[in-house]
Amino acid sequence: MTCAISIPAFSKEQMKEDLLFWPYMIQGRNQYYRFLTNGVLHADFMHLIFNMVSFYSFGTVLEEYLFKSVFGELSRALFAILYVTAIVFAVLPDYIRYKNQSFYRSLGASGAVSAVIFAAITIQPKMPIQFFFIPFKIPGYIFGAAFLVLSASLAKKGGGNIGHSAHFWGGMYGILFTYITVKLIAHIDLAMYFIQNF
Repeated sequence: MTCAISIPAFSKEQMKEDLLFWPYMIQGRNQYYRFLTNGVLHADFMHLIFNMVSFYSFGTVLEEYLFKSVFGELSRALFAILYVTAIVFAVLPDYIRYKNQSFYRSLGASGAVSAVIFAAITIQPKMPIQFFFIPFKIPGYIFGAAFLVLSASLAKKGGGNIGHSAHFWGGMYGILFTYITVKLIAHIDLAMYFIQNF
């Protein structure tokens, strides 16, 4: 669905304008649908490809293995709930910050993708993570900590065309959603499990 909407929107500026995340329009015209529709839009093919490759890589492991191992038959439903709610949660801080400023707009599934990545890391903190531009594997918890610190720092600095705030809050949401649901449904304390097996 993300590709089906993002690709036509590359050449249809009005479509993109109507669906992207624009706090000012949400506040002024009650266009609450923008909290969700921004997650199926991307700026260009590179933006779309990077997010969808990351989503597929981590999402497959999360849905078919990690969530399944703790949630059983609920894994697919909880995966879908995580992803969709993360689209909204990742942009809430920017809504609060920019709702009265007309210049701020954003788009992309980065916040939700970050939530999926961090959900996987929360269940399996030592999972090896490797990207094409990094020649070695990094334990998930080290990658996660570095990613959150960097995202928070860049979000505070501001500027640029990357939604560092959405990356940070999406990652935090992935951690909280996973920790709480695993605790409530599977009765496993992932923090204690990590400490005991560190």
